[in-house]
Amino acid sequence: MNLLDQIRKAHTAAPDKAAFLNDVRALLHDLSPNKHNPVDLVRWVPIDQVQANDYNPNAVAKNEMRLLYVSIAHDGLTQPVVTVWDPALHKYVIVDGFHRYSTLRLNADLLAKNAGLIPVVVLDKPINDRMASTVRHNRARGKHSVAGMASMVFQMLDNGWTDEAICQEIGVEADELIRLKHVTGFSKLFENVDYRRSWETKQQIKLRREHQRTA
Repeated sequence: MNLLDQIRKAHTAAPDKAAFLNDVRALLHDLSPNKHNPVDLVRWVPIDQVQANDYNPNAVAKNEMRLLYVSIAHDGLTQPVVTVWDPALHKYVIVDGFHRYSTLRLNADLLAKNAGLIPVVVLDKPINDRMASTVRHNRARGKHSVAGMASMVFQMLDNGWTDEAICQEIGVEADELIRLKHVTGFSKLFENVDYRRSWETKQQIKLRREHQRTA
């Protein structure tokens, strides 16, 4: 019996065929010269193991959501959902692909067609890098919500990233970053101060004061 026949026999005997195929894909991924690419390993997981993040600035109109349903119904899922694994939640948290996830979850016919499973790839990144990945995915498609983007930028600043790092990682210009800071309402903290480029988050203020004490 050749290797392919052995795999087919093992698949037939496997009580959880989706898990068996994920294991096979993981083995092939481990042997792959392209395993540095997340797309080299696509897992099919129960949709209940996937959840949205709380920072995605992307917004899609109702008509586009309807078209997304038609696309998946006619063409199938052509892209996996990009996620990170959260061990505390024991779930895959979405970095990109929320609307594909929502379309599947909200339409029983699509979900049943895929046996309640959704394809995911997994990134291994801390929170600021996850948010930057989400922005890059959205901006590459030319879509993002200004308010959501502003909120995300403020979180990145408050988590310790510099203005320069944010501009570099998510592809915004300095003037755009200033406007995004303004949208968050952060400027209200400086109502009696001239509008300036050096607005700081709590984390930035803390670091500056610590530096001044030790200087």
